[in-house]
Amino acid sequence: MSTQKKAYLALTVTSIVWGTTWVASKMGVKYMPAFELASIRQFLGGSIYVVFFLSRGQKFPSSKQFLWLFPMSFLMFVSANGIATYGLQFITSGLAALIAALYPIAVVLIERFYFKAIKIKGPTLIGLFLGLLGIGFIFYKDSIQIQGPHYLLGVGLSLFAMICWSIGSILIARNKTDMNAYYSIGWQMLISAIGMGVFSLLTGNYIPLHQIPFVSWGAILYMVIGGSLFAFISFIYSMKHLQPAIASLYAYINPIVAIWVGSILLKEQMSWNSIVGTICTLIGVYLVNWSLKNQKNPVEAISDADGM
Repeated sequence: MSTQKKAYLALTVTSIVWGTTWVASKMGVKYMPAFELASIRQFLGGSIYVVFFLSRGQKFPSSKQFLWLFPMSFLMFVSANGIATYGLQFITSGLAALIAALYPIAVVLIERFYFKAIKIKGPTLIGLFLGLLGIGFIFYKDSIQIQGPHYLLGVGLSLFAMICWSIGSILIARNKTDMNAYYSIGWQMLISAIGMGVFSLLTGNYIPLHQIPFVSWGAILYMVIGGSLFAFISFIYSMKHLQPAIASLYAYINPIVAIWVGSILLKEQMSWNSIVGTICTLIGVYLVNWSLKNQKNPVEAISDADGM
């Protein structure tokens, strides 16, 4: 098999696995507390990264580096990943994945109105409008059919998590450190895992490890081995051997995969309004990214989109 074919295969793996991690997370929180699941997932994933880099001769982070790691871990993995996992209890995995895919739009708005670093031109404005219109269309139609406050809570939590991820992406891009990015992610996962674990213990919102059902353990292992390792390696390979525009297509495929797989495995409703809204949103996100290619955008998108 040629290198290019392997790269396209790697792109396919990334798209499918990172899309299905949303479904796996949804399955996991059905049988155990969300923050406990997120804590175990981040602990296992973070441990693998940290042990790997330490074995390769990386030094233990300095006190100055830890001062950076602590707030970033709570912004990127507690406020983003943990809260997104919690919000999955109330909305479909497909909608959660689609909201997460909006983060480039949030980045643009923050960069434009807070840092004054981006000019919003015609295509960017159209993309922003289409992205928000698509989510609004799904939200409006679903809110008519779904009673009670939990659906609204799930949407709100997912939006909050997406915004936190966007802010974290901007801060990382604007404040370069002398620490390997993936080694840093490993430590952020570990720190966030401890934080969410302590929170679960203090609130009593946890179940003993031996009582965690097989389904939830399976979901955790899939997210760690499939999402954090196998798909991440595939992502790196595709980025090295494909044009960036092609390699980044996974970000638009993930929500589609989550919606289709969720409808099959979890019997999540896939109506025409959700399909139209999804297409509208993804076109909007694509237009935003495309319109910014020639601008000096300080944010290099942190694209580990496996359920944040």
